[in-house]
Amino acid sequence: MAFDSLSDRLNHAMRNVVGKGKLTDKNMEDMLKEVRLALLEADVNYRIVKDFLEEVREKARGEDVINSVEPGEMLVKIVHDQLVDLLGNEEAEIHFKEDGITSIMMVGLQGTGKTTSVAKIANLLTKKQNRKCLLIAADVIRPAAIEQLQTLGNEIGCEVFTLGTETPALETVRQGMDHAKRNGYDTVLIDTAGRLHIDEELMHELQEINAAVHPDEILLTVDAMTGQDIVNVASAFRDALPLTGLVVTKFDGDSRGGGVLSVKKITGVPVKFVGEGEKIEDMDVFHPDRMADRILGMGDIVSLVEKAQEKMDMEQAQKAAEKMMNGRFDLDDMLHQFEQIERMGPLQGIIKMIPGMSQYANMVNDGQTSAAMKHSKAMIQSMTKWEREHPEKIRSTMKKRIAKGSGTTVNDVNKLLSQFSKMKRAMGQVGNLQRSGNLNEEKLEDMMNQMTSQTGMSAQQLEEMRRKLK
Repeated sequence: MAFDSLSDRLNHAMRNVVGKGKLTDKNMEDMLKEVRLALLEADVNYRIVKDFLEEVREKARGEDVINSVEPGEMLVKIVHDQLVDLLGNEEAEIHFKEDGITSIMMVGLQGTGKTTSVAKIANLLTKKQNRKCLLIAADVIRPAAIEQLQTLGNEIGCEVFTLGTETPALETVRQGMDHAKRNGYDTVLIDTAGRLHIDEELMHELQEINAAVHPDEILLTVDAMTGQDIVNVASAFRDALPLTGLVVTKFDGDSRGGGVLSVKKITGVPVKFVGEGEKIEDMDVFHPDRMADRILGMGDIVSLVEKAQEKMDMEQAQKAAEKMMNGRFDLDDMLHQFEQIERMGPLQGIIKMIPGMSQYANMVNDGQTSAAMKHSKAMIQSMTKWEREHPEKIRSTMKKRIAKGSGTTVNDVNKLLSQFSKMKRAMGQVGNLQRSGNLNEEKLEDMMNQMTSQTGMSAQQLEEMRRKLK
């Protein structure tokens, strides 16, 4: 995530005051010095850092904090609230018209992922808000942009309107809007041309489109990896166009994130969407409060639950939990588990969303975990249906064939079968205790912890079983 380095530094600074019986000027100033260094290293604008620290200092010296039972905890809350204020106070949503077409104009420099973002946002609006979207390919400067948008449109099931590169962008947009009205679309996303730098020709074209269409939203696409230059780009576009929001791409990259923290305060333009991956579904609404939670290592359980509901097959998870409890769990079910976990994304990211667990995220090597899961899947997929249903009956000749078919070793196959056996045995014990009425909260917790350490069970699977057992 863009704020990983900042998050580590802020968490270190917070630990210096949390748990202290009394908040003094000295330990507070020591903490604020660390916060200052953390923000500056994250490339946050110097003026923003100065104002941020002054506001924290002023609020921390209030009576409610000084007389608090846990002044350190109160100070963390103040820093959290100031971060939310810096990021935008409240979620900036797309304002849809009650009647007629809502038009969204996407602008930005070349190379920031503007065309891809158009398709990602259309996909988000179609699937989550049931909007009927039309994409207008108005980037007639770069022929590849039209082809790219058409490919992405086919992928998400959205029509792309284009008149080719010979027709001026303004005429393409006009006819595209007429096409949307005739065909009952309620949302139009306009992909405009970009440049390698801001110039008069680019701005003039965008201003013409704005004057002709009067879009309801003008979203600027910026690259999180560009750092403080986000502010400069946003300021230049804001001076020429009535921007309503930002779309930050490459948010999952290894960047310092200071530009994202600075831009709302300086330009007044809120972040509306963030792209956290290359897949078409890797775009989400920006929630300032949730982001502040994640930066301070408080997790983001709401986003985690939403992600699980979106990515995982809940019905399949429930059926697998029932099979486990009845002792009918087989390697096919284990394969489905691995696939569900993969759909949730990198394990480090999931751990960071769990409150209190962010400090352990770096202990997980996503590369090794992903490779191990792929090997396990390959071994299961190299088995026959009978072998998956009866893993305890797999003999040495079968293991050799499975190892050869999956590009692994017989030792790897033995490890997988051992892992599966431990999982099944542990679940059998839980089932027996439940049926006998001897399963209490303490025993359940011990067994869940044991299964987590010994098996590859997903958090969703464990939670589903815990709910059933209770």
